[in-house]
Amino acid sequence: MPQQDASRAIAAVWRLESTRLIAALVRIVRDVGFAEDLAQEALVAALAQWPAAGIPDNPAAWLMTTAKRRAVDQFRQAERRDRSYAVIGREQGGEMVDDDVAATVINAMDHVEDDVLRLMFICCHPALTIDAQTTLTLKLVGGLITKEIARSFLTSEATVAQRVVRAKRTLAEAGGALEEPDGAARASRLAAVLSVVYLLFNEGYSATGGDDWMRPALCAEALRLGRILGALQPDNSEVHGLSALMELQSARTRARSGPDGTPILLLDQDRSRWDRTHLRRGLAELARAEALCKQPGNYQLQAAIAACHGRAPTAADTDWARIAELYEQLARLGGSPVVELNRAVALSMAYGPATGLTLVDQLVDLPALRNYHLLPSVRGDLLFKLGRHAEARAEFERAATLTKHTRERAMLLNRAAACAEPG
Repeated sequence: MPQQDASRAIAAVWRLESTRLIAALVRIVRDVGFAEDLAQEALVAALAQWPAAGIPDNPAAWLMTTAKRRAVDQFRQAERRDRSYAVIGREQGGEMVDDDVAATVINAMDHVEDDVLRLMFICCHPALTIDAQTTLTLKLVGGLITKEIARSFLTSEATVAQRVVRAKRTLAEAGGALEEPDGAARASRLAAVLSVVYLLFNEGYSATGGDDWMRPALCAEALRLGRILGALQPDNSEVHGLSALMELQSARTRARSGPDGTPILLLDQDRSRWDRTHLRRGLAELARAEALCKQPGNYQLQAAIAACHGRAPTAADTDWARIAELYEQLARLGGSPVVELNRAVALSMAYGPATGLTLVDQLVDLPALRNYHLLPSVRGDLLFKLGRHAEARAEFERAATLTKHTRERAMLLNRAAACAEPG
């Protein structure tokens, strides 16, 4: 196989399998950093062997087997080897060969129904700050790079990199940090896990950078994890609220881009292309959340907003006044500046662009939004609707400099150019 083709194939396999590989290795070796190293070593081995030998029939199993063998090798060379062999030897009553060691550790450990979900609960250990929990999980489970995580937190890449290093060190130092959380511990970490699933879905739904408008694999993984959480926590309204939100957003996926990948904004989408199965699931999950709790939380409110769009047969039928009210409730729950920006959009649609612009202008100097490309994008749209085309063009051009996404930048520059066209 040509080297270039092999490299592309290996990269594709790695994107699909790295999260599950690392999650399973954490369960085996009980060390986050060590598991990452083993996974990387397996990747290096694949890069060396697959171009000549060809892609194996089961590349995920090949990577896992290679990583386990490396783990056994390192257990032999490290001081931890003697402790691990002694424990396993007492439990089994005899000596074992290499693969027996890894297999026994795998089978001996009780774990959550899914390795990836188990890793999320471990990364949300109470020894870590909330930001560190979310950051580490997005990196290990979501496979997001530092830049993508920084965008989710509206912070710098250096800050995110430092959080990851400190989080790994804290987990390594915390006694029992990689123990399976019991029911009570699992419940206490649930809010952080939900936050990570939410951010993971958002990165898939609106990619931070590159050429692809969306990353469907991340959305699918977040949906899968949300459904598992629903089975683990059937009486938690926010679990069902988050599942409802992700299902309702996923319904629009096919309509969000044209044949050439060009982004299509919500109001311009062909609603006949919306996925009715996702819509039905989302509305059912929202009804379940509402039945469990009459005082909605963050995810339930966001799902209710998505439902307003999902129920509207056309863009003109959207109940923007209701959406503005829901965003106001979100803000009262401790909403972020991004919530206020979205509320400004809803207000502009319900009561006119001047109303929305009044709120947007109050957000311009907030440090958290200073480099957030959607602020000048929204402001440019409102200015354009008010006939202030020169100002709108400047805002669209500024937004284009701030986004890291190729297609979004092109769309913003097109909007800037349209501001100069007669009529």
